[in-house]
Amino acid sequence: MEKSHAGNRLTSPRSSSANARLGASGHARLHAIETTILVAVLLATVFVAWTPTSFSAASLSDKLAVLLTPQPGNNPDAGPAQPALRIGIVSGHHGNDSGAVCVDGNGKVTLTEADVNYQIATLVQKKLVDHGFQVDLLNEFDTRLNGYRAVAVISIHNDSCQYINDEATGFKVAAALNTRDTNRAGRLLSCMVDRYQAATGLRFHPGSITPDMTGYHAFSEIDPNTIAAIIETGFLNLDREILTEHTDQVADGVVNGILCFVNNENVEPTPVPTPQP
Repeated sequence: MEKSHAGNRLTSPRSSSANARLGASGHARLHAIETTILVAVLLATVFVAWTPTSFSAASLSDKLAVLLTPQPGNNPDAGPAQPALRIGIVSGHHGNDSGAVCVDGNGKVTLTEADVNYQIATLVQKKLVDHGFQVDLLNEFDTRLNGYRAVAVISIHNDSCQYINDEATGFKVAAALNTRDTNRAGRLLSCMVDRYQAATGLRFHPGSITPDMTGYHAFSEIDPNTIAAIIETGFLNLDREILTEHTDQVADGVVNGILCFVNNENVEPTPVPTPQP
């Protein structure tokens, strides 16, 4: 009987609890060993993939991040995780002033450039979002323009309400030539001119491009790797009908120009016009 009691003491609840703690500790040690082995394998993979000249702390971090981050191909239920391209659309004069002002014979304001620009810009934003882009609608002097990074920035404006002559009709485009990639800037210019003209039927009016366009303030504010252009979509006098009554058509012209640039579509080069004083 005493031996039997001794056996019961060996299997008492208190002893079982101690065994459980020992088991948990053993599992923790095993998990730590497995983790160490996994990290060692990953490091070995990284070092095998490197040449000695490519070794750096930054590249080590990048390699580990790639290896430790689940990739879309490893999960059959996950689609390709590609971020949407960012495009900035500046609504000319919006948030700052009215821009050009149209008045009737009694001096009453009938239209402002800022309002027309905004109507076009919001339509352009919506159409680009429908195409899968991430689009920022920006004010004229938006603080977000400082160092702004995107695949492209387009600033939308319009020309005077005043009748100048019968030639004061059409659109104008100027690209930011202070970018680090003037070839791409020239390509954006060509795309905007070609596609906008095709969509609207308006003619390119390079003769009235001014230093205010070629030296547009946002060109020097955005990141130098961001390609940018400014477009005056028409004259608010002779082109008022298409600008205000066929705004969707005008927006299509801007969107098609951006798509031409982003998708690297075929387009004939446009000579860079000399700004008029």
